[in-house]
Amino acid sequence: MKLRFFICALMVLFASGVAMAQSQESRWVMNDDGSISWNVPQKKIPHYDHIEMSGEKVSVVYRYGVRPDGSWTMERSVVWPMLRTIPNNTHASLTRRFGFDVADMITVDGYSLYGCRVSEAKLNGVLTAQMSYGVARSAHNANALAARNDIEVTAEYFPSTTQAAVCERYTINNVSNRTIRVEIPHINTTYTTDPEKGVAGSYALSVVSYGYGYYTLKPGDKYTFTVAISGRVAGESLASIDVEKELSARNAFLAELESEMTLETPDQTLNRAFAFAKIRATESIFRTKGGLMHGPGGESYYAAIWANDQAEYANPLFGMMRYEKARESAMNSFRHFARYMNDEYRPIPSSIIAEGDSYWNGAGDRGDAAMIAYGASRFALESGNKSVAEELMPLIEWCLEFSRRKITADGVVASNSDELEGRFPAGKANLYTSSLYYDALISTSALCSQMGQKSKAKDYAVRAEAIKAAIESYYGATVEGYETYRYYDGNDILRSWICIPLAMGIYDRAEATLDALFSPEMFTENGILTQNGSKTFWDRATEYALLGALRAGETERALPRLQHMSRVRLLGEHVPYPIEAWPEGSQRHLSAESALYMRILTEGMFGIRPTGFRSFELSPRLPQEWNEMALRDVYAFGSEFDIEVCRKGSKLLVTITPEGARPIVRTIKDGATCTIKL
Repeated sequence: MKLRFFICALMVLFASGVAMAQSQESRWVMNDDGSISWNVPQKKIPHYDHIEMSGEKVSVVYRYGVRPDGSWTMERSVVWPMLRTIPNNTHASLTRRFGFDVADMITVDGYSLYGCRVSEAKLNGVLTAQMSYGVARSAHNANALAARNDIEVTAEYFPSTTQAAVCERYTINNVSNRTIRVEIPHINTTYTTDPEKGVAGSYALSVVSYGYGYYTLKPGDKYTFTVAISGRVAGESLASIDVEKELSARNAFLAELESEMTLETPDQTLNRAFAFAKIRATESIFRTKGGLMHGPGGESYYAAIWANDQAEYANPLFGMMRYEKARESAMNSFRHFARYMNDEYRPIPSSIIAEGDSYWNGAGDRGDAAMIAYGASRFALESGNKSVAEELMPLIEWCLEFSRRKITADGVVASNSDELEGRFPAGKANLYTSSLYYDALISTSALCSQMGQKSKAKDYAVRAEAIKAAIESYYGATVEGYETYRYYDGNDILRSWICIPLAMGIYDRAEATLDALFSPEMFTENGILTQNGSKTFWDRATEYALLGALRAGETERALPRLQHMSRVRLLGEHVPYPIEAWPEGSQRHLSAESALYMRILTEGMFGIRPTGFRSFELSPRLPQEWNEMALRDVYAFGSEFDIEVCRKGSKLLVTITPEGARPIVRTIKDGATCTIKL
């Protein structure tokens, strides 16, 4: 027994060693104010990165970094989702890149700035860079100026929350020992696009500075001016952008997010990664003519919805948040999908695009009906609202009937492809689609029970057991020596999506499946490979695998890998959010990946599973090294409440505290499940 314990301890240390090594190598650090920062002089340069931020009418990818000489570089890729281009397809959001350097346009005492040195970059929903400059009075003193600071410039970059504009705020600080005269340029530039390439004709894109002119600054004085890049239909008047108010609005949005669904654990990196993911998950909601639409982003996917990104990944999270725009976007997405229900049971499109005016189904049936039924049934239960459930039930039942009609002679659900859309083989019936169908049946059975439809509830429960048995008999297999799942008939190579039964609550092959997923063949420093032997990884697969591992009770195996992923994404070389994939998309910060990351904690670590309008199962997975954890300000099941879990000897004390009501207290065995009724 001692030898076995020693071997297990070594395995845990090895697994966590990667995370500890990454901790030592992290480029960014966490600050007490909730931000993260990169102390540039202490980390090797050059270094370049990119981050996406969004508002209701604009999105922007900032490509920023520090050059070998220590100077700042910034390129803004601005996307206007509602300025549609021709052809008006999935990618038809007007996009332009702007690479100007505002500091190059400033003069001090009639001379240009010289010798930019970046001291710090900071992130917390706003990107901030702290720079210092000398003043180039002649070409002969350039070397001396390289180490001299005459002024400091603080640059802040962020999108407007409600306008079609991105904003920049520059604060000049005179750190010299003399009075200087600063000249700020009057920037007023407009680009006019080709009228034949715009749905609404020509578009006007303007770059405007505010607070321009000349100013005298004594030693220690500061002056702030601003710049806005905005877009509109040509012929419309140029709106004046009050950047100071826009910054206040952005900060108010960030403060609102801080006040809900807050994670508290002994691991501050997890807490901060969760808080940052909440920003990216909720900011990417666009006010289109088809209503609020949550969009993936990535300079490609806007003013549109997908059955996987929105219905499957994001909406089950939004059903547990107070943030009204998120909940409204979820309902709106289901309403758009419901428009395509039909009596012939032709597939619902994978994506509704162009502000709701069109659709995309280029990959055929990806199992989209199962994705929608899964997300909609969970959201309906979480809403705690019978009227919401009544509105969504026709869509849910249509999607389940569509899937039932696709069941093969082997009892599994057929689909043309999966959410990878042909990037990797998926056969004629894949494990992903059948697993989602199973979970959707479980939730819909609970939903019918809440609505007094007992016969339907029983029927869906019976169908769930049937598909579960079929998953085992058809997909259960030995693959590369592991007693796990084949992804499709004929598949003999390990695939990342063998994790999906665990995430859906099927644990028959949990241990061997996690052995395979966490093996050296599959698990890398960037997460789980899509297929053994490939170099491709998608964060969504790693996130589902970690969620599934926690749900299956494999907490000690999941925790070091979750910690490693969180540290790499939050504090590593490409920060601060989960990413889509690599090499595809250059690790874009797609929004729904951040939503799915949060669900690792809400559904995995805390084990929240909706069972009714006022009830849910709770299966807390408190790591052995922790004594307590909490998830505060959850808004679901008709109530707002906190969840606290702490050790009580060999058991766990679970306390649910609804707002304005008495706490609900349960003492359970470690690893057990309890049912909470609000």
